[in-house]
This record gives sequence, structure tokens and C-alpha cells, in this order.
Amino acid sequence: MSASSFSRRVEPLPRLGVGISTELGAGIEGLDILAFTRAHPNLVHFLEVGADVDRGFDDLPARWVGLGLPTTYHFLDINLEESEDLDDEWTRATIAQAAQIRAAWLCGDAGLWHVGPRERGHGVLMPPILCESSAHEMADNIVRLREATGYEVLPENPPAHVFLGDRHLLDYFAAVTERADSGFLLDLAHLAIYQRVAGHAPDTGLDGFPLEHIVEIHVAGGSPFEHAGQTFVDDDHSPEPLPEVWDLLEQVVDRAPNLRAIVYECERNAAEQVRPRFERLNRVFPAVSPAS
Repeated sequence: MSASSFSRRVEPLPRLGVGISTELGAGIEGLDILAFTRAHPNLVHFLEVGADVDRGFDDLPARWVGLGLPTTYHFLDINLEESEDLDDEWTRATIAQAAQIRAAWLCGDAGLWHVGPRERGHGVLMPPILCESSAHEMADNIVRLREATGYEVLPENPPAHVFLGDRHLLDYFAAVTERADSGFLLDLAHLAIYQRVAGHAPDTGLDGFPLEHIVEIHVAGGSPFEHAGQTFVDDDHSPEPLPEVWDLLEQVVDRAPNLRAIVYECERNAAEQVRPRFERLNRVFPAVSPAS
């Protein structure tokens, strides 16, 4: 695959601006996303729909699409690290669901969404093994999925408190994106958690990462907690991101020329809690490029 392939593919991708995530049942216990968007039309520009092929969607994505608003499709059920998991049945079902909501691209945590056969009772999200062979297999699977679906596929760095392998997380995903010649979804909350548990500074590894491959960024709140004398962060999508997440965002936005979207993962919180963060994100990354 030529080195310029990603550059050609990313050019027509839309600049979506700042969006919000959702998944099946999220609206029952949290934010009324449509009401919030109607009240603040300049704050939320797209919907990232988390879904698996077994459960599908509730009615929110259809109502959103019915208003002519854009979406992205976040898969919750594929182990990108395992070639055997990328079967034809799953691929066909995923294409159908992404087409149903007119998704701009596919994305999702590039870890293990399940152990053993794909079944809801086997659901668990674990990170990949941070080594060369794993990076190569994941990259090859991203290419397979992109070619099979016709969608750009953005792997996302997943959350965890324990990581196996000899590579830094960003070095691992640099190898993945470069071999796959793909875009990337950088979850800054997940990165901040990784850097803390690994004992690194928040921006360790950024200088060696191909920031031009970042198409999407995730921002979310996290809550520190103590266990066995150590401090960890719960990736709980609470309203306030960690301070280093905001710092990383300021660093990355100005250095990621192909960035098209930022998702604030906050749908289970109250409107008054999340509005100030949406306002801040829109100041950092306006929906319309200043150059346009």
C-alpha cells in the first residue's frame, strides 16, 4: 500500500466538530441528547453510536439521523487483535448497521471485547499485548476490515490498569497505524490512565507518534481511587476530565492536521454538568475549520 494512501482517503472525511457518544439504553439513565442538542445546537454536532451486532440500536440513532445529523459507528464486539474474530457474518452485520445510521466511519477500542466466542456473556474489554507481532496482526485486520466494509477504520487505545508487552502504548499504536496506513482514534482519558499506571509523564511518547494519523479524539471524565496503597483512575465517564487530559488536548489539537472530530463521552450525566465542557471543547476545536 502506498505511503500516500491514507492522505488520499482522509481528505474527503467530513470535519464533524464536537460530538457526544451513546449506546443502547444510555438515554434511560442519563442525558436526553436530543433535547440537549435542540437547546444548544452549536455545542453538539454529531453522535457516536456504540453498538454490537447482537443488540443493535435503541431509537435514538434513528431519530438523530432523521434530523439529518451525522454519526459515527463505534463497535463494541470485535477483537481487532484476533484475525479469526473478523468473520464474514459479523462484517456483513456491521456494514448494515453502519449504513443504517449513515456513519461517517467505523471506530472502536482495539482490544479484546470478548473472550472465546462472540457472546454477550463473554464480554470484557482488555488491552492488546503491546508487542510487535500483535501490532502486525491488528494492522492487517484493520486493512481487511477497511477493504471489506469500504469505511475508514479507526482503532482506539483502550482503557486498562494492567498492560502486557514491551512497547509503550503509543509506540504500539504508531506501529499499527503505520503498517495499516490507517487513521487513529486517540482516547486522551485512556492515555492519561495508562501514563499514570506506567509511571510516565502525561505526554510521554507523543513526540514519536504520527499525529497526522489522528482523525478522532475522545475526552471523558475519570475518578481517582485507592487500592492496596496505590492510586488508580476509574474510566467512569464522569463530567470532569483529568487535568492532564485537557493539557494533552491542547497539545494534540494543534499538531493533528487531519483531526476531524472530538467526542465528549458524557451521556450518563446531567445537562448542567456537561454544558461547560462542551463549550470548552468547541473553543478548542470549532465545527468549522478557521481556514475554511
